[in-house]
Amino acid sequence: MNVVIVGGGIVGCASAYYLAERGADVTLLERASLGAGATDRAAGGIRAQFSTDVGIRLSQAAISVWETFEDEFGVDVEYRRPGYLYLAREESTAALFEETVPFQNERGVDSRILDPADATEYVPGLRTERYVATAYCPTDGFADPHLGLQGFSIAANEAGAEIETGVAVTDLLVEGGGTGDGPAEDTGAGDGDRPDGRVVGVETTEGRYDADVVVNAAGSWSPKIAAMAGIDLPVTPRRRQALIVEPESPVPDSNPFVTDLDDGCYFRPERDGKALVGGHFGQDPVQDPDAYEQSHDLAWAADVVEHVATVADYFGPDSKLVRGWAGLYAMTPDHHPVIEESMPGLLTATGFSGHGFMLSPATGQVVAELALDGEATTVDVAPLARDRFERDAALHETYFSA
Repeated sequence: MNVVIVGGGIVGCASAYYLAERGADVTLLERASLGAGATDRAAGGIRAQFSTDVGIRLSQAAISVWETFEDEFGVDVEYRRPGYLYLAREESTAALFEETVPFQNERGVDSRILDPADATEYVPGLRTERYVATAYCPTDGFADPHLGLQGFSIAANEAGAEIETGVAVTDLLVEGGGTGDGPAEDTGAGDGDRPDGRVVGVETTEGRYDADVVVNAAGSWSPKIAAMAGIDLPVTPRRRQALIVEPESPVPDSNPFVTDLDDGCYFRPERDGKALVGGHFGQDPVQDPDAYEQSHDLAWAADVVEHVATVADYFGPDSKLVRGWAGLYAMTPDHHPVIEESMPGLLTATGFSGHGFMLSPATGQVVAELALDGEATTVDVAPLARDRFERDAALHETYFSA
């Protein structure tokens, strides 16, 4: 089988590896450089604390790969597992923990509810007076997204995949239904209809590539790719920012990834006592992925450090900014990806809403199964079809912030 993958982020590279490893002839096309979209700007979180069955199953399948990644791929992704700690300031958020933690436990996730005072065992600097409850999972953690991308891209190449950068897709080639009209300007939820015809390849800045299957793994650019075949993907690119901060006192390496669900800020330990800090305080407008500001905003930087200073006493007015950046979340209305066969010959894996890195190993396996077997067996991804928004079957993720 001849497969063309559009998008050279970690989802595309993982898909390329699992397809090539199973014998497919794979060509991955990336318009810029590998990881230039969201992957190299990700915070690196890897967790199983989700509030939907499909989210948990995808995460568990991915974690089983992250646990053995260095042995399998020969790349140390600096995978650390000090846990994830979610914080509730409001009783209504604490009530969500009471619902979600048993749901997670039933599915094999070792999460538990902790009194804020007990959570200081894991976050010594936690300002406990601000919180009414916490949810903690000791087996969650984080890794380096660029190193994960490197591992998958090298393995894909060694398995026979052709990776071509600097090649932009300009059209999807459709037999029996005509080609699309090119990229769409708007990216709202679609009607779930499957267009007529079959995708048989792509037209690019470097010529035509024929394919039995095309995989749309283009992240924030995926709606433009889908529109070339007349498909309206419910994915909107939104800008998010992050900082590396030198706190007033070092953040211990044993500190978990901490997220304040009511405030929207988060931090995790970085190297040498520093912290990666982020947060989202309001709704950002839709961004053009080809034209957005990739450096951080100074006003936001000052604001987010003030916010995390209310979470833990590591931070204060003397915290120092080391560096910062902005990237894009490819968002869906319910913060879950779209993974499906969108029409004959076209698979879609996009809209991860900030979770693409952590879920990439499972997603790559699912894409290979959909392409080669006609159905996914690693995880049942039927709930992730884009028509869920038209069927009133959108998913609900409790643990979403930033």
